[in-house]
Amino acid sequence: MMIAPASPDSAPSHGLYTAAQAYALDAAAIASGIPSIQLMKRAGRAAFNLLLARFANPGLISVYCGGGNNGGDGYVLAALAAQRRLPVQVIQLVAPGDLKGEALQAYEFALQEGVTMRRFAADTQPEQGMIVDALLGIGLRGEPRPDMLAAIAQINSAGLPVLALDIPSGLNADTGAVQGDAVRAGLTLSFIGLKRGLLTGRGPAYCGEVLVDQLDLPADVFEQVPAAAERLSLPALQSLLAPRAADAHKGDFGHVMVIGGDTGYGGAALMAAEAAARSGAGLVSIATRPEHIPAILARRPEIMACGVVSGQELEPWLARPTVLVVGPGLGRSPWSEQMLQQAVKTGLPLVLDADALNILAAGRVVRNPKGRQRWLLTPHPAEAARLLGVTTAEVQADRFAAVAELQTRYEAAVILKGAGSLVASAERPVGLVTDGNPGMATGGMGDVLSGILGALLAQGLAFCDAARLGAVLHACAADLAADEHGQRSLLAADLVPYLGELLG
Repeated sequence: MMIAPASPDSAPSHGLYTAAQAYALDAAAIASGIPSIQLMKRAGRAAFNLLLARFANPGLISVYCGGGNNGGDGYVLAALAAQRRLPVQVIQLVAPGDLKGEALQAYEFALQEGVTMRRFAADTQPEQGMIVDALLGIGLRGEPRPDMLAAIAQINSAGLPVLALDIPSGLNADTGAVQGDAVRAGLTLSFIGLKRGLLTGRGPAYCGEVLVDQLDLPADVFEQVPAAAERLSLPALQSLLAPRAADAHKGDFGHVMVIGGDTGYGGAALMAAEAAARSGAGLVSIATRPEHIPAILARRPEIMACGVVSGQELEPWLARPTVLVVGPGLGRSPWSEQMLQQAVKTGLPLVLDADALNILAAGRVVRNPKGRQRWLLTPHPAEAARLLGVTTAEVQADRFAAVAELQTRYEAAVILKGAGSLVASAERPVGLVTDGNPGMATGGMGDVLSGILGALLAQGLAFCDAARLGAVLHACAADLAADEHGQRSLLAADLVPYLGELLG
């Protein structure tokens, strides 16, 4: 998902804000001496400038305006378009007599500039040009009222380019959940600070390209409101891996053992092991079902492979590894539970994925997860739901709350996978991954991620740092692979060659 400044003078911050924090930023800006109407005019002008930059000949501009400050931003944009003699109309969802404060002033500005005003009609939609969504801002709580839902449906059915101001109407700014229905924008301009719901959950599917304009606020305004979360970027995290010494040897970079590959699932363990090897682990081994050993050695002779049929057979092999990755292709058989049980007994750093998480959720192998604090969990939403004892829909309704609860309940670093993957730890604010693409929705992607994470832990990174760097590295490798192979045909193994390119 592309995140960019709306103008060269408005650099995008890595901070991500809740709706309450966005209001606090507004209040801090006003307290610093910037009138509220001035902020609205800056927002409207920033949006208008973006519109001109992206749509040189926009044709008819139809601005859907609600009654709050979001609608006020739309009225300002419409007035500026009229000043430039561009065809523009405002489609009003709130009668002028019901407008108040800055929104009323913005309406009067648009009226003064000769903007055509039309009341919303469900049976009349724009048939040309483009649409600006200024219906509902970040303060929406609950499902929009029926006329707003009708307007949202009309915008979505028009088939025209859509620019959303601050947030697509109907999207929850805090969670990224859709509240009844939401505008599907091709371009969203977020004002002052990025709202965290734009970038996770349903947000990426409804926002399109996301840009941010800080409206020329002074830096001390942002210092007064610490961000709730932060975007993660590969350039900012790559320095976590120090350059290798000239006299380095393989023992300096740890030994990752991947435990998994029940009958029929040996490929998952192999992909995790290959990813660990390409991500810099000094040694990589696999403990799996004996029948998978020939294929593993034929494909990747650098990986040590041992066939084990029970937890008792696995135990002697656990003396050498420094990090264990448990779960790729593990299954949920008695063999699977024995593998996880032996791994947990070692006290070694663990990366748990896939069926290791499902076994953990069942509570048979690890009855009391509190106090372990040397593991990294990588659930997708359904696995997260099992770990929390809730439904997948509940996890997706508030991914930030879910990842925070997972981190607290299991005292672990956690990556909640999905569009806008979230990374939680006790040490840092929640991190959000904006790299990656829909081609990653295919089998084996989680296995590759778990191997990357194991390698980073083996090279000495803390759990928090390994989770953050690993999640971003995985997503960036997927973007490079999709550039070559296309998203629709992307395979998990396609990512592996790009790991070395990104890590250097």
